[in-house]
Order: sequence, then C-alpha cells, then structure tokens
Amino acid sequence: MSFQNALSAADLEPGQMTKVLIDGRAILIANVEGEFFASDDSCTHEEVSLCKGALMGHLVMCPYHGSRFDLRNGNVLEDPAEEALRVYPVRLIEGVVQVDID
Repeated sequence: MSFQNALSAADLEPGQMTKVLIDGRAILIANVEGEFFASDDSCTHEEVSLCKGALMGHLVMCPYHGSRFDLRNGNVLEDPAEEALRVYPVRLIEGVVQVDID
C-alpha cells in the first residue's frame, strides 16, 4: 500500500466532508463520528462534485440528482446512479489522514 497525506484530522470536524487533490485526483474525505472515509469526489452518474452534497452518517448524497452512496463500500443506495463509487483505504497517523489511492 502507498498511503499519502491528505489533510490534518483537526481540519475536518465530525459530520463534515471536503475535497482534496492527491496526485491530481479529486478525493472526497468525510469524517463520520471521528472515523474517516475516502472516495472519488465525482458522482458516477453525472460527474458532479460530491463534496457539495450532503453527508448523512455513512451516506453521501449527490447535490445534482440525489444519488446516494455508502462511503464504507461505495455501493449505490439510490438512483439515478448505477455504478458504485470507488472508495479508498484510509488511516490516521499522528493526526494526519492518509489515503491509499493506488
């Protein structure tokens, strides 16, 4: 695995999400009750930035057509998206959120 620094954990409160660039790729980072999750930031339906949507527990909702995805596994939970969201391994090292996008 090839983990890379994404952001300081202190910069993302529980219930918040943000977009970071790792190797030129837009990655969504979400803090769900102190546990961090990472996925592609683009909705698989219309390539809209998910960080502009809503975070509801482990679910992220696209702001454009309302597709919902489970950040734990990327599964689509609500149409119109049909393709799962790519998710990435995350770890927390000395207060830094690290993501493996390989």
